[in-house]
Amino acid sequence: MESDDSNSEQDLENGAQSDSDNELEVKKMFDDSDLDDDEFNTETEFEKQARIQDDQDEEDLELAQTELLTNIQEREQLVLPDAQDEDEDDLASQKQDVAVVHHRISEIIRVLSNFKDLRDPERSRSEYVDQLLKDIAFYYGYNKFLTETLFHLFPLSEIIEFFEANEVPRPVVIRANTLKTRRRELAQALINRGVNLEPIGKWSKVGIQIFDSPVPIGATPEYLAGHYMLQAASSFLPVMSLAPQEGERVLDMCAAPGGKTTYLAALMKNTGCLFANDVNKDRMKALVGNIHRLGIRNCVISHNDGREFPSVIGGFDRILLDAPCSGTGVISKDASVKQNKSAEDFQFLTHTQKELILAAIDSIDANSATGGYLVYSTCSITVEENEQVVNYALKKRSNVKLVPTGLEFGKEGFTSFRGQSFHPTLNLTKRYYPHTHNMDGFYVAKFKKISNTFKVVEKETREVVENTQPSKKRKVEDVTFDDEEDAKIIQKGKNPPFIYNNHPNLTCITSNIN
Repeated sequence: MESDDSNSEQDLENGAQSDSDNELEVKKMFDDSDLDDDEFNTETEFEKQARIQDDQDEEDLELAQTELLTNIQEREQLVLPDAQDEDEDDLASQKQDVAVVHHRISEIIRVLSNFKDLRDPERSRSEYVDQLLKDIAFYYGYNKFLTETLFHLFPLSEIIEFFEANEVPRPVVIRANTLKTRRRELAQALINRGVNLEPIGKWSKVGIQIFDSPVPIGATPEYLAGHYMLQAASSFLPVMSLAPQEGERVLDMCAAPGGKTTYLAALMKNTGCLFANDVNKDRMKALVGNIHRLGIRNCVISHNDGREFPSVIGGFDRILLDAPCSGTGVISKDASVKQNKSAEDFQFLTHTQKELILAAIDSIDANSATGGYLVYSTCSITVEENEQVVNYALKKRSNVKLVPTGLEFGKEGFTSFRGQSFHPTLNLTKRYYPHTHNMDGFYVAKFKKISNTFKVVEKETREVVENTQPSKKRKVEDVTFDDEEDAKIIQKGKNPPFIYNNHPNLTCITSNIN
């Protein structure tokens, strides 16, 4: 009996325990306060991954908004480096973050564009400009002198565009040799070889731009046969401006390696007499080779210093002077220009350019029935090598005047620059920039000689020319120089390297002029 009671009690306890477990299970089933989400979740694996990704995106968005607010605050409060960090060596010695420097360049330009509202009251405009110059020099790899020289040529909105354009190669361009073929025929022949090309533009009837080629564009049968010349688009311009006529007597004073010379011959249709002169004997090999390859038959090649004209020969109808220059227009081809050009180099070059332009003017026959023109050009964009040289020629030779270049596009030359005033007709000259015209930087000026005599304002002996040409003493009474200044220039500029008549494939550096 006791056993039955004991069993009955055990059954009651087991039943109570079972009921308790059931209640707990039901409670757990409907009370989700203590449940883990995974036990309750019926979503698929795809939905689970999507939910996780949504959560992550929401978190990233919050972080981005926080960072944006931080950047806005920093942008509104651009802080220039302290004065103690502005030593020249600091910028180079510190391993700065290039991205930080680039951002600071953009911010300084933004501040300078609205200086009144965005400036730091404790900082002057000159401090912002000085920091911008240092950052540009660091970021793009220029020396301090050249950075400042180029900086002042452009408005703020174009400065970075110009420096960026110098980091990108210019398009490959060829010129159809009309003495042997027509542009349409040449284009079709190259297209048949798989070359991707198009006409360079409406301004040229012979230029073709090459985008890509399965074969070297300088080794095709058409190239070897002289049907075209590899030539930068900018070097078309001085030849087009000179516009030689059939039967004329023409001089290319600095001719090597022959791109402009052979274009002149093509425009003259192999008639008249074309003199191709160059001072560098080594470069004349390329000149001779190109003249033969392109079938030029009206050309006489000479090896003289251009400053010796017209004592060598004169009486030309037209002269092209593509003067030796610093190469600041072709930095995309020769990045060494960024570092190896100094104020002394520019002084030497401008002195040489002034001598050459006077010699060229004196070599032209003003009585020519069809000509009497001189085109002066450089592959540089600096005012010192362009407007200053042209203005100098107008002062020293009253028998010449500037005339329109005849070129359809290009920016006008400066008539004033940083306090300097030039002859008002310098607005007839043309400037070309990499960032605006997608071609090498170039300058073109066209003169018309109106008389073979001119009035001398000051009469002095040109001792400087005698000093630079010891083998041939000459006394020229009609040219004036500042002897004291020029003596310093010659002493500082003995044997500096400079670029002499650039070409897309043959960029030659010479160390002296003999």
